[in-house]
Amino acid sequence: MRNSKNNWNASFRYTVGIILFITTVALLIYAREAIKALIIAAFVAYLITPAVNLLTQKTKLSRTAAVNIIYFSSLIIMVGVPATLTPIFFGEVQIVIRDILDLVAQISQTLSEPVTLGTFVFHFEQLGEGLAHIQDTALSPLPEEILSLLETTSLSILWFLVIIVSVHIFMMEWPKIRAWTIELAPSEYHNDMEELYKRLRRIWMAYLRGQIVLMFIVGIVFTIAWLIIGIPGALVLGVITGLFTLIPDVGPFIGVAITFGVALLEGSSWIDLPNYWIAAIVGIVYLVLINAKNLFLRPYIMGRSVHMNEALVFIAIMIATILEGIMGALLVVPVLASTFVIIEYLRRRILGLSPFEDDGSQQFTAPPEKIKPRRKLSLSSKQKRKKD
Repeated sequence: MRNSKNNWNASFRYTVGIILFITTVALLIYAREAIKALIIAAFVAYLITPAVNLLTQKTKLSRTAAVNIIYFSSLIIMVGVPATLTPIFFGEVQIVIRDILDLVAQISQTLSEPVTLGTFVFHFEQLGEGLAHIQDTALSPLPEEILSLLETTSLSILWFLVIIVSVHIFMMEWPKIRAWTIELAPSEYHNDMEELYKRLRRIWMAYLRGQIVLMFIVGIVFTIAWLIIGIPGALVLGVITGLFTLIPDVGPFIGVAITFGVALLEGSSWIDLPNYWIAAIVGIVYLVLINAKNLFLRPYIMGRSVHMNEALVFIAIMIATILEGIMGALLVVPVLASTFVIIEYLRRRILGLSPFEDDGSQQFTAPPEKIKPRRKLSLSSKQKRKKD
C-alpha cells in the first residue's frame, strides 16, 4: 500500500494541471496547421474505419491485415480514378478556362470605356484595368511568382503526405486512441465518457457521410441539368458544383456563377436563343434545384443528428469561411453541434442532474405500442345479453 505522504497535495496538483493546460493550449496555437492536417486525417480514417470493421467481422483477417487492404485499396482508387478521368475532363476543362478568361476580357474591355445611361456618365476604367491586370498575371506569371507557386505546391504535397501517413496510423491505432482518451477521465466517469463519445460519433458520422452523399447527388443532378440545357463543359461544371457543395450554401453559388459565365459566352449547343437568355435559364434552374436541396434533400439526408437553427448555421458558415476558409466552413456545423452536446452534459453535471436527459436510444428506437385493455362487462350488461 502506498504511503499517503508521497501523494501530491491539492495546491501542487492544481498548479501542475494549470501549467499543463496552458502548455497544451500554446502548443495547439503554435502547431495549428499541423492540427488541421491531423483533423483531416482523423476524419478520413473515421469514414473508412467502418469498412475495416465490416471486413474483420465477415472474414477471419486480423485488424492489421484489414486496415492494409482497405487503406491501400482506397489509395489506389483515389489516385487511379482521377488518372482515368483526366483525359475525359481535360478537353472540357480547357473550354471552361478559356470561357472564363474570355468573359474577364470582355468585362475588362467594356469597363475600360465610360458607360452612358441617359444624361449620366459612369467611369469604371480603374476596375477594368484591375481585371486586365489580373488576367495578365494569370496568363503570364512572373518568375518570382512561379517560384512562390512552386513553394506553395511543395508545401501542399508535404502536408498531403502527412495526411496520408496519419490516416494509416489512425486506422491502425484507433481502438487504443479511443480507450486512452476515455481513460483520461477518472474511473467513475468512464461510463459518461463512453456515452458522450457515442453521441458525438453520431453527430460527426451523420454530418460527414451526409455531406458526401449530398455532394454526389448535387453533382449528378446539376450535370444532367446542364447537359439538358446544352451548356458546354457540362460534366466539368456539374462536378465542380458537386465538389463545392462541401462548402454549405456558398459552394454551389460559386459553381453556378462559373456556369453562368460560360452560358453568357457560349450559349447553348442546341437551344436557339441569345446567350443572355441561356444564362437566365441557368439562373432559374439553379434557384429551383438549390431550394429543393435546401428544403427537402438536405433535411432528409442529415436527419435529426444535428439539431441547429438554419439562420445560426448560415451565420456560422459565413464567419467560418471568412476566418478559416473551406475547412472552417466544412467543420463549423458539427463542431458547434458537438459543443452544444458537451455544454449540455457539463450543465447537467453542474446542476446535479443525471448526465444525459435520455439514454441516447430514443431517436433510433420507436416506443412500444400501447395495448388498450379490454373493457370488462358489468353484471348488468351480462344480464342484458342473457335476456336478449
